[in-house]
Amino acid sequence: MRGKSRFGSGRVAAYHRPMIRRRTFLATTAAALALPRFAHASALPVLRAAPASFRLAPDAYPETQVWSFGGSIPGETLTVPQGARLSRRFENALPQPSTIHWHGIRLPNAMDGVPGVTQPPVEPGGTFDYDFVCPDAGTFWYHSHLKATEQVERGLAGPLIVTEAEAPDVDADHVIVLDDWRLDDKAQIMGGFDNGHDLSHAGRIGNVVTANGRMELELAAAPGQRLRLRLINAANARVFTLALHKMTGWVMATDGMPLAAPRPVDGPLSLAPAQRLDLFVDMDGTEGEEAVLSELIQGEAYAQVVFPLTGTPAATRPEPAPLPPNPHSAPADPGAARSVELRMEGGAMRWLASARHEGVDTDGRELAGMGLFWALNGNAGRPETPLFEAAPGEVIRIDFVNDTGFDHAMHLHGHHFHELAPDGTPGDFRDTTLVHRGGTQSVLMTARTPGDWLLHCHMLGHHQAGMGTWFRVT
Repeated sequence: MRGKSRFGSGRVAAYHRPMIRRRTFLATTAAALALPRFAHASALPVLRAAPASFRLAPDAYPETQVWSFGGSIPGETLTVPQGARLSRRFENALPQPSTIHWHGIRLPNAMDGVPGVTQPPVEPGGTFDYDFVCPDAGTFWYHSHLKATEQVERGLAGPLIVTEAEAPDVDADHVIVLDDWRLDDKAQIMGGFDNGHDLSHAGRIGNVVTANGRMELELAAAPGQRLRLRLINAANARVFTLALHKMTGWVMATDGMPLAAPRPVDGPLSLAPAQRLDLFVDMDGTEGEEAVLSELIQGEAYAQVVFPLTGTPAATRPEPAPLPPNPHSAPADPGAARSVELRMEGGAMRWLASARHEGVDTDGRELAGMGLFWALNGNAGRPETPLFEAAPGEVIRIDFVNDTGFDHAMHLHGHHFHELAPDGTPGDFRDTTLVHRGGTQSVLMTARTPGDWLLHCHMLGHHQAGMGTWFRVT
């Protein structure tokens, strides 16, 4: 059974079949220094951003006009061994300036890809050389960091995989980029990137959901096989709630950083914008059945990735051993931390009365006229002074306090942090944490690489509309 097309409606429900599929029914349930620019262009492989066409919608619709890294959706998968250099000449063949942010990589500040902070924008027809060491093994990604609400929505994102020295014991390793798109009835990306409703509410939510650019992604598997699934949420604002069917799973890593012990999947998984999950999954079904990774939406399950099970059953394995830890990943002593509060305010239903913008106290109505609906510690937009300054090695506790009516995915550039449980116990090591509306989430980070680093909401419209600040490592 297939769902009805809702192109152009802007509604959350995706054009996806419900989870009744052929014969199967799924019940609802520090870092290295950057090198200077290379003298010879031929020394660097090119990563080109350019317009392209790609089939996102079914065959009855035209191909969608997108912007792409390397001509594909998602963008070209970049794979390097842990400790190796990633070197690319970024060529901008877009009609707008752009940059590349290497999300989750602990790299030199000059390579972070933030226009106006770490580099100038790369103008149309221009180039910029990125060159850095990838110190951590794991699942990362890269994306535009200029006009990101539009440019990432148009397709400017791709996976960056840093491989371990020894491959883990799995039968296959799959990168799965989850995304959503707001398409019109001709399957073209709708405009309105400055839409005040999106900017002040949950953000830009699409009406078509894809895995690796496909509405129906199928990956081959045999009964009993163990697969590694590298899940990346490249959506502008959508929080995916995911479920496994006919699979036994373990969370192995969050945001590229391995867990000390694999965590069994015993219920739905949450994946906020910019977050990643590495799962090991064992195929539990038999020949002719299908294992499914689905998205749960309002009590219904929608297939995202389907694994038709064929072939000789694989031998049963014991539970997986943890992945090797990355350097500098052990939690610091919370008692040694200096505390910093970051309070989120504004948005629909809790409108800003006023906030500082470019150093000036500004009325909320005037801010809204500028497309600014959110504030961090009373500042709408990036302030002139940092949230904090820290020396390398200093431990900082950041208390994210969400006084808004919406969830926010808060992302630190150049650093990871340990999420803290309510009792202060360090948990997962991440670069993006989901802070629920009305809630507080504390994290513990150790300042490492010198430079000015962004801290912002990765609901990209929220960042555009005021939810961005920065910190300095001296």
